[in-house]
Amino acid sequence: MTYCLAIKVNKGLVFASDSRTNAGVDYVTTYGKMHRFVWPGERVCILLSAGSLATTQAVINLINKHLEDEAEFNLRTAEHLYEIAHYVGKLNQREQHLHEKAVEKSKINVEASFIVGGQIAGRAPEIYLVYPQGNYISASPETPYLQIGENKYGKPILDRIIGQETSPEDAARCALVSLDSTMRSNISVGPPMELAIYTADSLEEPRHMSLKLASPFYKTLQKRWNEGLKRAFNRLPRFDWEDGK
Repeated sequence: MTYCLAIKVNKGLVFASDSRTNAGVDYVTTYGKMHRFVWPGERVCILLSAGSLATTQAVINLINKHLEDEAEFNLRTAEHLYEIAHYVGKLNQREQHLHEKAVEKSKINVEASFIVGGQIAGRAPEIYLVYPQGNYISASPETPYLQIGENKYGKPILDRIIGQETSPEDAARCALVSLDSTMRSNISVGPPMELAIYTADSLEEPRHMSLKLASPFYKTLQKRWNEGLKRAFNRLPRFDWEDGK
């Protein structure tokens, strides 16, 4: 399990992901879930992945191979970002079907899902969620974020804070709190966390951070959020029978 999210606001895009792929009593593995492809001045494409590690790695390997071989269609030849979402969906389906018989026999799950986001010169920034079945959806003005993996614990703060007018920096802080909330509630989501902040129309490498639990920025953010929650809780109205206490 894992948790990844992308946020689209008026001034840019934010991407965040954890790095845990397996967690047990004495066995924890971590792999990066964020993959950045940047051609300055031309296009920026970021992929987040969740689900079967074998499937996601195979898809990323194929994407890189098509770029190296200068295939007729690849990340650099697409004219629209939704074409890239469709392309990733096809590769995802291909890899799942390739091992279909073995999967049925061993009863393992090889499904994977992706978030595809970025900007192509002359087009607007976009984010898309690609399902294991190969189809995809985009974010909307009413819900300007997308999640994959263990998403329920980190959703409430996104619903309360994120809007089209939110700054990319505030959206990034919100994304980190969303990840932190998820890690507190589910051991299958864990550090290090990756964060990328892309400024709309810049067509440049996004600001990128990798944060461990001991990272000073993350420790301060976590501490202030926890203190703020406690202060807000203590200010909640008292019940009638508590008056005078």
